[in-house]
Amino acid sequence: MTLFSELGLAEPLLKALESEGYTTPTPIQEQTIPHLLEGRDMLGLAQTGTGKTASFALPILQRLDQIKQRAMPKSTRVLVLTPTRELAVQVGQSFKTYGCHYRLRHALVFGGVGMVPQIKSMAGGVDILVATPGRLLDLMNQGAIRLDSVEVLVLDEADRMLDMGFILPIRKIVAAIPKSRQTVLFSATMPETIVGLADSVLHRPVKVEVTPAATTVEKIDQKVMFVDRENKRTLLAELLGCPSVGRALVFTRTKHGANRVAELLEKEGITADAIHGNKSQGARQKALADFRDGRIKALVATDIAARGIDVDGVTHVINFELPNEPESYVHRIGRTARAGASGIALSLCDAEEVSYLRAIEKTIRQAVPVDYEHAFHAPHIASRGSGKPKPRVQAPRPPQARPQAGRGGNPHGEHAHAAKPGGHGHGGAGRPAQSSSRPAQGGKPQGKPGFKGLPGGGRTAARG
Repeated sequence: MTLFSELGLAEPLLKALESEGYTTPTPIQEQTIPHLLEGRDMLGLAQTGTGKTASFALPILQRLDQIKQRAMPKSTRVLVLTPTRELAVQVGQSFKTYGCHYRLRHALVFGGVGMVPQIKSMAGGVDILVATPGRLLDLMNQGAIRLDSVEVLVLDEADRMLDMGFILPIRKIVAAIPKSRQTVLFSATMPETIVGLADSVLHRPVKVEVTPAATTVEKIDQKVMFVDRENKRTLLAELLGCPSVGRALVFTRTKHGANRVAELLEKEGITADAIHGNKSQGARQKALADFRDGRIKALVATDIAARGIDVDGVTHVINFELPNEPESYVHRIGRTARAGASGIALSLCDAEEVSYLRAIEKTIRQAVPVDYEHAFHAPHIASRGSGKPKPRVQAPRPPQARPQAGRGGNPHGEHAHAAKPGGHGHGGAGRPAQSSSRPAQGGKPQGKPGFKGLPGGGRTAARG
């Protein structure tokens, strides 16, 4: 087993990793850190939850310390571009955590908040700038930021930035950066647009592929649940009302849909909130903090907003609505089973979404197993979807006979095991299992859900 101490990292970085409880690198970290320490360009194909932030943050911090020079006013030595403000905040926090023994200056630039504090933070120059493309380009056009001193450029989650329409801003930003630089590009998928971008910005790159593009994490237990549209909300409430569901991320296709689902769950007695682009930055940060700290059980999100969610212990991802872009499925379910843990991904598929399911299965190159045993199974939809329909062993319960959310019963029958004690992603063995569908207020969910393949797991690999 390789240790961080064997990768050529400096002692201050090893001390920071040790204080965070990290000893063993993830595969992406083990494969990328030595090359990036050598100054090579990098094309990394890795899904979220593989530890890719630490894989580029650690070598960058070491480089900045070894090549000591002061940043010029309004400039930065390192630029990291991310698709969302939430991800920018988390990447910035990772640099702060791993660089705690260095005297380096950081700044964050993203939309949704005032420009003046960001302009002031850049006035004297910084070592590391983490930014979203739109706001960065705005400040560049105002003369508040200059990029002619950038030594290292990182394009994080490049496929999502292109999905969000940032290709032109990215090209304008790259054109303002010196060609004699180190460039790192990370993407979970490799569509033609990413191939073109990589060819234009990378110079003789090392290619590292941890999980093949457009495939799903092996440790995620995937299931599709065929259901009529009018029964979707009731089925969702039953799933989340099950005590064995610890912390769930629920996906909708629209912002309005996210709000409606969150309100529905609250009415059913399930603590929930929504996160999407129409919410203020403060509201988004509060919802994310409540989810991370266990004050809410379910966070309902759109694809774009979810790209910045990096929360340990997400036991379930539930696709209340299937994505119309199959690559988004990969990103969605990657929110669980992070850093070696296991997780559950459930997809609620109605008649109009069968074509989306077929596209997803083609993209991930495998069929999603069907759950035939839930209370609202729709055989007429299953016959058009994945696999052949099975006869039901029991007739589905009528809606009026369903148990109320959080009051016993397991709607996901084939996983109806008792909840086991365990941590929430950092190895908290010995914690009592939740007996209620609502987590303790102000605390983190106290136990792993009782699904097969969800061990407590230790915190050895850097998730950042």
